[in-house]
Amino acid sequence: MSDWVDVAPADELAPGDHRVVDIDDAEIAVFNVGGEFLAVEDVCTHDGGDLACGDLQGDVIECPRHGAKFSLRTGEVMAPPAYEAIAVFSVRVEDGMVQVKDDRWD
Repeated sequence: MSDWVDVAPADELAPGDHRVVDIDDAEIAVFNVGGEFLAVEDVCTHDGGDLACGDLQGDVIECPRHGAKFSLRTGEVMAPPAYEAIAVFSVRVEDGMVQVKDDRWD
């Protein structure tokens, strides 16, 4: 069972910003989308590149390498060349701290 991991104080992660944290060798990108915190694995399923530095369009992230798009809410592919969804993670704010949990194996 995994534990909650601190990402950043909520007031330091402004809308449109993101942070990447490592949890058990998984890079997880946490985004502030209009005041809501969403987290996905920071790996494009098309070619393994980083997603977090891509173009954020609402709750959709575009891979900077080949333009695949993913929903930050569901992980669903929104545009090819990717065809496999990305992993999404639970996020909460506890005592003003944004936290994320890798609960894939729980």
